[in-house]
Amino acid sequence: MPIYEYACTECHHEFEALVRSDSTPACPKCHSQQLEKLLSVFATTASTVSAPAMAGPCGNCGHPDGPGACGFHA
Repeated sequence: MPIYEYACTECHHEFEALVRSDSTPACPKCHSQQLEKLLSVFATTASTVSAPAMAGPCGNCGHPDGPGACGFHA
């Protein structure tokens, strides 16, 4: 069942409804069937997760023995 957004022309309440093809929705606030179907806008989010930085030869690798313990430090 698709979800549609509606605005009631009687009380101006906006709502979403799961609607079957053989049914007519009614406003949940005033129960009117005088509805206007709204243009649905879906949200997307930009990914804020970044890839971890590459470990460098200066102890950035997180070796438990501390900087230089990983063998990259000359």
